[in-house]
Amino acid sequence: RAKEIKTKLGTLLQKPDSTIDFIIPYPEKPEKPPKVQKPSPEEALQWRDSLEKLLQNPYGLASFRSFLRSEFSEENAEFWVACEDYKKTKSPVKMAEKAKKIYEEFIQTEAPKEVNIDHFTKAVTMKNLVEPSPTSFDTAQKRIFALMEKDSLPRFVRSEFYHELIK
Repeated sequence: RAKEIKTKLGTLLQKPDSTIDFIIPYPEKPEKPPKVQKPSPEEALQWRDSLEKLLQNPYGLASFRSFLRSEFSEENAEFWVACEDYKKTKSPVKMAEKAKKIYEEFIQTEAPKEVNIDHFTKAVTMKNLVEPSPTSFDTAQKRIFALMEKDSLPRFVRSEFYHELIK
């Protein structure tokens, strides 16, 4: 995102006559979670101890993603969701297409939504993608899950997003 803005600013400075073509995007307002069944405060309270329960609840996932977006780390949840979808893919052709898309979007260096995984995990994932299978992204997905669980979940639980749900 910063790179995108820098490029637009650079172009603006070079061509003052075409400023109208380059409108710098403002960060979007946090989205309201979709109108799926709002969880009971009791149900939402369980999410403090279980990222898995949070991610499996459509309302919880939407709230968590809005929170991550506000922290500029939404790619972690997006990657997790993409991996879950990938694992359900039956057709080898579709699986290969999705694997390539996930790799290009989240794993490769300088990917638009590059997730923060260590060199070893990246290497294992790339090796797994030689022959895509339902488990190709498991190591990376587990790393990102652990990162969200240790890092993002505690901050989410302290956030206004979460406090609105348990009122």
